Amino acid sequence: MPDLGGMTSDTWGAKNVNQRDINNGIEDDKWSYWGGNSRLMPDGKYHLFVCRWPENSPGGHTNWPQSVVVHAVATNPYGPYKVVGEVGKGHNPEWYISNSGKIVIYVIGGYYVSDNINGPWEHKEFDLDKRDRKIIEGLSNLSFVKREDGSFLMVCRGGGIWISKDGLSTWNQVTDKRVYPPVDSRFENPVIWKTNVQYHLIVNDWYGRIAWHLRSKDGIHWKTDAGEAYLPGIAKYKNGIIEDWFKFERIKVLQDNYGRAIQANFAVIDTLKNQDKSNDTHSSKNIIIPLMPGKLLTVLNKKPITENTKTIKLLIEAEPGFDPYNDIDFTTLRFGVPEVVDFGKGCKVKDIKKKGDDVVIVFYGENNGFTEDNFAGKLLGKIKMENWFSGTRICPELSISNHFCRPESRKLYTMVKD
Repeated sequence: MPDLGGMTSDTWGAKNVNQRDINNGIEDDKWSYWGGNSRLMPDGKYHLFVCRWPENSPGGHTNWPQSVVVHAVATNPYGPYKVVGEVGKGHNPEWYISNSGKIVIYVIGGYYVSDNINGPWEHKEFDLDKRDRKIIEGLSNLSFVKREDGSFLMVCRGGGIWISKDGLSTWNQVTDKRVYPPVDSRFENPVIWKTNVQYHLIVNDWYGRIAWHLRSKDGIHWKTDAGEAYLPGIAKYKNGIIEDWFKFERIKVLQDNYGRAIQANFAVIDTLKNQDKSNDTHSSKNIIIPLMPGKLLTVLNKKPITENTKTIKLLIEAEPGFDPYNDIDFTTLRFGVPEVVDFGKGCKVKDIKKKGDDVVIVFYGENNGFTEDNFAGKLLGKIKMENWFSGTRICPELSISNHFCRPESRKLYTMVKD
C-alpha cells in the first residue's frame, strides 16, 4: 500500500489496525463507512460513492440499515477521499454508467439515477423479470458489468445472473441456479468485471472470511479457480506494517484504460460487527489496496492451441516502468491453462527473442493442458528481485500473472495472484 502521508497511531481501532495511514480510502471519527467503488472521471478526479452512518448511533454497527450514500472525491486513486455531497438513504452502493450516459447508483432495494455525477438524484426501483424462475436467495448486493454488445449483466448476492439491454430497462433472469462453487459457504458481496476476453467474479464467504475467484467466457457459465481470492492480512506497507482488519468485505475493483484491475476497494472493520458499539473505539472504513496489473500479451500462433501444439509463441509488451527483457526471470515462466499453471506445471521456455522493446517467448507445447473446456490460458512467472529493489517499483513479492487470449482476440488483462 502506498505512503500517503497519514501514518499515525493516534486514531480509533483495535490494536491490530491502530497504526495505519488514515489518508488511505475514507475514514473519520464521526462516521462508520461501508462499501463503495471508485472511478476516474473526465474531470481527472476519482469519484467514490460510499455509504455511512454516525459512529455514535445507538446500535453501533447494527445501525447500518440507516446508512446514507455520500459522494466523495480524491485527486489520486488511493485517497484521501473527501465527501462533497449526499445522494440519499441506502446501503451497499455500487455505481455504473448506463449506455445513455446516466449515472446509476445501486443500493439495496432500488437505485439512484442522475444525468450528472453531482446530482440531483432520483430514486427508482429496477423492473425485474424472473422469467418463471425462482429468484436465487433474494435480490441484494448486486454487481454490474457492461457486455460486448452494449447490454449489461448483473449478478445478485445469491449467484443468479440477470441481463438488461441497456442497464436501465427490464432485468431478465437467465440462470436457474447459483453460479458459485458447490461448497458450504455463506456467500455475499459478489463483484463482477470484464476484460476483452473473459469475465471475472469474486464472491466473499462472510462466515469463513475467505473469497473465491471465478472466470467465464460469456458471464453465464463459470469456472472456479483454485485457492482463495483473498484472506485477512493483505493490507501491507513497504515498511512491514500490516493493517490486520478482522474482516475484508464488499470488494470492488478499479480498472485502467486497458481493462486491467489495478486496485481493490474493501469495506473493513476492526472487530466482530456486533462488538462495534456506539461511541467506542471500534468502527469501519473503506480501504484501497493496489494490484499489480497483468502484462500485455499477444499469442502469435495462427491456429488455436491444442494438446498437440508443438510450440507456442507469446509476445510480451513493454510498458512505462516495465522492461520485459531485463525485468522478467525467464527461468520461472510457465504457460498453459490455469488448472496446470497454478500448480507449478505447464509449458517451459524454449527460446527468447527481443522485438524492439518487447519480447517474443517461444514455449514448448507439451503440458499446456488445453481441452475443449478451456477458453483462456495463463502465463505465470516472477520479476527479477534486484530490479524491483531499484526503488522505481512497488510490491517486489508479486509475480507476473496473466491470461492469454485466443489468436482471434488480441489481448487480455486480468487480476494478479501472488
